[in-house]
Amino acid sequence: MGSNGYLPLFQTRLANGLLLFRLYAASVFIAICFICFYRLSCFPAQHAKTQGLAWIGMFLSELWFGFYFFITVVVRWNPVFHSTFKNRLSSRYVEEALPGVDIFVCTADPVLEPPAMVINTVLSVMAYDYPPEKLRS
Repeated sequence: MGSNGYLPLFQTRLANGLLLFRLYAASVFIAICFICFYRLSCFPAQHAKTQGLAWIGMFLSELWFGFYFFITVVVRWNPVFHSTFKNRLSSRYVEEALPGVDIFVCTADPVLEPPAMVINTVLSVMAYDYPPEKLRS
């Protein structure tokens, strides 16, 4: 029961296996740091222009890989799953408290919108779990 006396409409739970993913992410991050340190400590000689251009290209690509890895890990660091309880929504509201709903199905061109597709749309609307006296079409 929630603080207002109702059952919650959804449940949030953490994903399993976070420790393994975080260890993997930390090890890749450390490897990226070592690569950047190596690249900065082994700067090529100034008279070798082609080696300098290759070094700059490699260093920029490694920085880009590190940035991309950081962005993807931030998104996946704390994954959660939401489970909804649809049956609790109808028990929370009394049918008299539900507002009336107008549903408009537009049919402008019978060639682009065949009658069978329009009928399927109307039947889908009629299948809603909503009090029929509150629906208008």
